[in-house]
Amino acid sequence: MAYFSSTQDFVALSDLHPNLARPNVIGVVIGKTDVRGFPDRKNIGSERYTFSFTIRDSPTYFINVNSWGREEYIRSLSESFRVGDCVAIENPLVQTKEAEREEKFNPVTPSCYKLLISENHSMVKTCSAYEMDTKLLSLLHLPVKDPQDYYSLGDIVANGQSLNGRILNVLAAVMSVGEPKYFVTPDKRKGQRCEVKLFDETEMSFPIVCWDNESIQLAQSWIPQETVIFASDVRINFDKFRNCMTATVISKTIITTNPDTAEASMLFSFLKESAQSGALHNKMEEQSKEFPNLESIVDVYTVEELKAKALQNDGKLAPIYGIIYGCISTLDIDNDASKIIRKRCSACRCAVNEATNTCAFCGGLSADPKATFTSFDILVDVSDHSGTHSSCYLSDCVAEEALGCTVHDFLTLTEDKKTALKWHLLLERSKIYFKLILSPGWRTGLKVNVLSCKLADPAEASQSLLQKGKRLHYMA
Repeated sequence: MAYFSSTQDFVALSDLHPNLARPNVIGVVIGKTDVRGFPDRKNIGSERYTFSFTIRDSPTYFINVNSWGREEYIRSLSESFRVGDCVAIENPLVQTKEAEREEKFNPVTPSCYKLLISENHSMVKTCSAYEMDTKLLSLLHLPVKDPQDYYSLGDIVANGQSLNGRILNVLAAVMSVGEPKYFVTPDKRKGQRCEVKLFDETEMSFPIVCWDNESIQLAQSWIPQETVIFASDVRINFDKFRNCMTATVISKTIITTNPDTAEASMLFSFLKESAQSGALHNKMEEQSKEFPNLESIVDVYTVEELKAKALQNDGKLAPIYGIIYGCISTLDIDNDASKIIRKRCSACRCAVNEATNTCAFCGGLSADPKATFTSFDILVDVSDHSGTHSSCYLSDCVAEEALGCTVHDFLTLTEDKKTALKWHLLLERSKIYFKLILSPGWRTGLKVNVLSCKLADPAEASQSLLQKGKRLHYMA
């Protein structure tokens, strides 16, 4: 039975069918995608915009809703509500869905139909709290999948790369929520990323990554060490850079916050016990030491200062973390791909002999493709007004993020597109985070690992260098 006020003329989602004239429906929004634009085939040179969301009006029934139209209409409609809101929809078009094709990218629903909203014929109204039945709100805490159908984080870690690319469900508590990171792709599209650390009884730190604005906003509402989530249909991947398994929120994913299930109740109990024992606090301190947080790196260097600091340490150089406002002055990615892409051992991440498929470090030898992976291994020169540091190391996912291109996608590019990709970054003023260590076996004796390289904000770069110049003046 649908939960809605008897004073309103709403049709239950379970009673919808294509021959129903001008239906009105109501439900809580349990999932939502970002707005996207596509070329309009009927009007060459223009774009149509779309987004979709999923509404629920009973414990057993929910349906996907699609909307297409002008950019102004679609963006305005999308911004009018969020996941967790209640919406009433007047006169949507009821269509039979092509389950096999549509559920590849959209949430799987029990309905045989989908709803289509048009600017000219439909209306979407957000209901305030006093207008809706309180039972609708309770639906936000019911997972859309069987509450017992999930992988523990320990199971995912134990199965490792055999789960790479799989779509599955996860029940876990929130350890920490990272700040959203914003970037611009080579084709000038804006993007964002937010990483959340999860834990359960079997694993104390497991990353789940959000790439879309809707899931990032939802994640920002979670209270670390107090929130449990049931994430249905997340994609599991092996992170080559960190050598660990991760989860990714995709367009099929529906996340239930603080689910009202027996399994979640047990996890809540574990969460409270861990908090009282101090285990969570200790784990968070450990995490902060494992990987450098870019936000904690604030020291700005010129290339000349970096070289001078290294020479002052008499062969006992501790790692130096810092920022250079400069540019990548050498980036040879459009010639021989074999010089910038390496096969590495999945177990220890060291180089693999291409001829024998043998790991140079652990000696592993396997015909299993999962035993190795390919990654960028690019040597670049970093330059600023003071000089150049050659043979800096740009690798793995840092290289992919800087180029806006995965290794797989890079190998499919034509030479012209590789050149265009190079010039997106080459000689452009960039904000370069780095780690410098003493390495006598390295070409320059100093190994510089690039931790992040993105186009710099001109005002930020100028202000930083101006302040740096003032400090040097006062020291003199």
